[in-house]
Amino acid sequence: FSIYCAALLEMDTGLHYDRYLREVIDFLEKDQHFREKLHNTDMEDIKQGKLAKELDFVSHHVRTKLDELKRQEVNRLRTLIKAKQDLEGGNDIAVDHQALLKQFEHLNHMNPHTFEVEDLDRLIKSATKDLENYDKERHEDFKKYEMMKEHDRQEHLKTLDEGERKKEEEHYEEMRKKHADHPKVNHPGSQNQLKEVWEEADGLDPDDFDPKTFFNLHDTNGDGFFDEQELEALFTKELEKIYDPTNEEDDMVEMEEERLRMREHVMNEVDSNKDRLVSMDEFLVATKKKEFLEPDSWETLEQNQAYTDEEMKEFEEHLAQQEQDLSQRADDLQKQRDELQRQQEQLNAQKIELQQVRSESGWALREGLGVDPLLLHIERSQLRWLGHLVRMPPGRLPGEVFRTRPTGRRPKGRPRTRWRDYVSHLARERPGERQQILGILPEELAQVAGVREVWASRPDSG
Repeated sequence: FSIYCAALLEMDTGLHYDRYLREVIDFLEKDQHFREKLHNTDMEDIKQGKLAKELDFVSHHVRTKLDELKRQEVNRLRTLIKAKQDLEGGNDIAVDHQALLKQFEHLNHMNPHTFEVEDLDRLIKSATKDLENYDKERHEDFKKYEMMKEHDRQEHLKTLDEGERKKEEEHYEEMRKKHADHPKVNHPGSQNQLKEVWEEADGLDPDDFDPKTFFNLHDTNGDGFFDEQELEALFTKELEKIYDPTNEEDDMVEMEEERLRMREHVMNEVDSNKDRLVSMDEFLVATKKKEFLEPDSWETLEQNQAYTDEEMKEFEEHLAQQEQDLSQRADDLQKQRDELQRQQEQLNAQKIELQQVRSESGWALREGLGVDPLLLHIERSQLRWLGHLVRMPPGRLPGEVFRTRPTGRRPKGRPRTRWRDYVSHLARERPGERQQILGILPEELAQVAGVREVWASRPDSG
């Protein structure tokens, strides 16, 4: 299992918690006690959770660091899930809560603060299970890719007239035949395939082929095992027979799928203990089998369609449903936009109408109260009651007339009595004379003062 952990540190697992997995393994291997247990525990005991119990014996420093790593991972997942929920909720897409919970399967999220035995047990089991399913998910992704490619091709044909469509179909068939016309591909992991690597990549005489020497040459990290990356590197020469990135007919996505198929096949044939690694002993045993010396022919991707007609039909129906949902969503958004625009236009009309009403009411009030004579009367004769104000030039009404507390210093020789005090005095001591002296009741004057349109309408108002 220690070799398996070392391989995990070097390879890109493709798991969404790959970094967390690497960091946990790295820190656990720094603890001498745990490192010894790693070397003496087989894969089956690991899967049963026996190794996880050894976490109780690691040093305090390592446990503290593992606690910190777990907190960071929990925060990362929470942020990721929150963003995903916001995105899907904003698009009116039903949130798959079960799928969200699966993101936390590799740790105990009920305890987000400390790294415990259960966390290590979950991490090991999740990584083992997810890596076993990883290839299956890649195959599914490739199948969808191929079906989408065919769907796009068919949709493109629908846009062409009969003549152009015929030309396009002929070109498609020509490219298929051209792609299928390649040198014979050796059975992956067979003697012929490995000898070709020995001769062309290693530059050695095929008659001197030696499995043990070959293994040591291609065990690039020298750990005594072929990991998945080292195995896949052995198939490069075979893949170059089929795929050329400069050729129109060759799809590099298909090349990677072919590489995956070859690696899976060799692993199934050679990896006897199913630890996703090929040891020297496993490799040497495989070279003595009949399948190594006399293999069956290898069928490439073009000989094995990635999907069935039924799967293609279901895929088309799924796309049609998605398109219908998106169209409905677009219609709903357009209706919402139209409704908002209608409401805005209605508000604008009401605003204009309100402005007209206010303007008309202001002029009506002005005419009804005889504002113009009042303004003229105030400008010409009432400044003496302001007391502490400097006289304003003719033709402009001082705004201080209507202030409760006029500001500024009183010039010499001006009476102390203010306009407000004078009005109050008239109302209190000489009620019968106030309208005759002022020309308008104080209450009416206050009304006029509050109508901004009345004063704003006068070009000479202050």
